[in-house]
Formats: sequence, C-alpha cells, structure tokens
Amino acid sequence: MATNQMRREAAKRKLANQQKRREEQARRRKRVAVISSAAAVVVVVVAVVLLTTAPWRSEAPTADTAAPSGTAAPAAPTDAAQNVPTTPAAVPVRPTALPATVDCQYPTGSEAAAKPVNPPSATTGVSSQGTVAASLTTSAGPIGLTLDRALAPCTVNSFTSLAQQGYFDGTTCHRLTTSPGLQVLQCGDPSGSGSGGPGYTFADETFPEIKYGRGLLAMANAGPNTNGSQFFMIYGEAQLSPDYTVFGTIDAAGLQTLDTVGAGGTTTGQGDGAPATPVTIQSASVQS
Repeated sequence: MATNQMRREAAKRKLANQQKRREEQARRRKRVAVISSAAAVVVVVVAVVLLTTAPWRSEAPTADTAAPSGTAAPAAPTDAAQNVPTTPAAVPVRPTALPATVDCQYPTGSEAAAKPVNPPSATTGVSSQGTVAASLTTSAGPIGLTLDRALAPCTVNSFTSLAQQGYFDGTTCHRLTTSPGLQVLQCGDPSGSGSGGPGYTFADETFPEIKYGRGLLAMANAGPNTNGSQFFMIYGEAQLSPDYTVFGTIDAAGLQTLDTVGAGGTTTGQGDGAPATPVTIQSASVQS
C-alpha cells in the first residue's frame, strides 16, 4: 500500500517530468523560430542579389503563349510592369573626356561563338567622337538606337561590327524583367539561352558616376570585363551599381515598342523570364 511519503515522491517525479517536457518544447520552438528567421533572411538576400545582378545571362524559359483554338483568351499578366517612368533618363557624361581615338582589345575565349562571327577588324585608332545611328527591326515594332562613341568607343565598335555581320538578325530577346527597380529587355544571344556570346570579350567602359534609367542602352556581363554581344534596353527603372557599360540611347518609337512588351509581362508570370510578347530581331542595321 502506497504511503503518503511514496505519493509525495511520485508527485515530485511527475512534476519534474512535466517541467522537463515543457523545457524541451520551448527549446524546439526556439530552434524552429531561429531556422525560420534564417530562411527569411536567405530569401531576402537572394532577392537582392537577383535584383542587382539581373541584366546578365540567366536562362529564360520559353513557352507558346498562344491560346489553343476554341479556348478562352489568357488572363492579363500579373507581372506586367507597373509605374513605368515616362520621362527618359539623363544620358551619362564622362567626367573626363576620352582621347579622340582609343585602342580596343577583343580577345577570344574558350567558348565558341553562338553564331559564326568575327571580332571587329578595327582595334587601333578607334574613334571616341560622335554617334552612330542604328535600328532594330523587331517582331514587336521598330527600335531606333543612337550609339555614343564618347561614352564607350570599344563597345560601339563591337556592336557596329556585329550588326554589320548580321549577328543579331533572326535572334530573340530572351529575357524581360518587369519588377520595380529593374525594367529591361535583354537581347543579343543567338542561342536564346541567355548564355551565348560572340566568342570574344572586351573590357568595361564604365565610370562611377553612371546612373541608369529609361531610354538607356547598356551591355550585359558576367562580371568585370566580360562584355560580349548581350545588351539590355531600359524602358523603366534600373537600380543598378555602375558596373554595366552604357553605350547609347533608345528613340521614342523604340520606347513605345518596349512599353508594349513590358506591359505583356513574362511567360513565367514572376516578373523575370522570356517576354510573353515574343521579340525577334529580324534585322539590325547601322549607319556609320
């Protein structure tokens, strides 16, 4: 028969066990909270990295966006660019002008060109004065460009050479971003994968004072001095560090074309991916 002493000892053991379980549950809840907080931080960091590195060569999925016969039209995209600025940004100006001519280097790399093409033939005495008129005839509408030698003579020299060789003809603009802070259309990869280039690279032509915005034309890159053929056209905001070479501007008709593409959103519906309004560069021409 249990005595009072035995019952008291049993009650103490029960109380101790309950306290131990409560402490273990509290520790588990704390661990879960810490893990959840860490996961949230990782998500934020990833989002910031994607924003600040967006104009490079991430692969963009492709999809047939046409509705099958007899089906309802697709709903309006949820990732269409919102609050797009309507006033073009000021064109950057170098704090110190370049010499009248410069020398450029276009070393070939280990990766083959996405489409047969030669590096620019002119590498010495490249002009850093004046502008070059260029135009992209695209499936979405015309895009007129003014290439600025004073900003980036070696970049203009490369773009002009590629256009004259027909490198951009028949290529797709593989990536559209519509998110607040980054509203651009990226083109220049004949493979359409986001990883193709001309088989050569050249140095950045940047300076710390560069600010990006609507109407500017800039080079995509994979890090310092890795420019190739991919470029991006800014139709809205572009909150970026000054690591991307600006080499020209987009005319009013071109911005209207880009606004239409941006309003169509992306095939992913996530604000970053292939444009839902396909953009094929049918031809690119320059008037040097």
